[in-house]
Amino acid sequence: MPEGKLGTEADNFALQIQKAVQHDKYVNTDYIQWSFRNKNHYLWDKKSGKVEVKWDDYKANLDLQNHSNSTISQNNKSIDNAEKDELLEKALSYFNNDSFWIVAPHKLFDTGVTRKIVDLENGSKGLLITYSSGGTTPGDSYLWKVDTNYLPTSYQMWVSLLPFGGIEASWGNWTTTESGAYLAQEHKALGIGIPISNLRAWNDE
Repeated sequence: MPEGKLGTEADNFALQIQKAVQHDKYVNTDYIQWSFRNKNHYLWDKKSGKVEVKWDDYKANLDLQNHSNSTISQNNKSIDNAEKDELLEKALSYFNNDSFWIVAPHKLFDTGVTRKIVDLENGSKGLLITYSSGGTTPGDSYLWKVDTNYLPTSYQMWVSLLPFGGIEASWGNWTTTESGAYLAQEHKALGIGIPISNLRAWNDE
């Protein structure tokens, strides 16, 4: 993982990225829905902090503010046995991972994040982000690369879920959603696509 430099330059770089992805519109977005790898399906009520997660024949209703209020069902039958907590943890882990592929450029100033400016080999600059807390895997780092308008084109990952670091994933097919937030719909890593479909972001009327 490259060395980076903390300070105003890194913070300003992050602000430019957030400007490029219409972060202010994202903050005011009420709902985001998407499918990840055509397997996990989400409806996120950002305003109330609740998420519906569907996979296989399970449906979880997560309360991100108060986990004790979360519920899960299988084939529309409520689960309230020893398996419940394990399944809810799985649903939360899915959400943390799969939402990151949607909203990562909007999480550059989250609590516990460090931002460092990095000199890239081609003479341009990159932004190294490290998450010391939050999510399912604190300690993960991402080196963002951007175009001349500061719109992300890819990041390299040093994450605990992967056996080796520095894998690069593209960020592309950016779209302006109904709420005005700018979100990426296409990713590719190691030549393999990471499909995102049914992506919408909108506000209450």
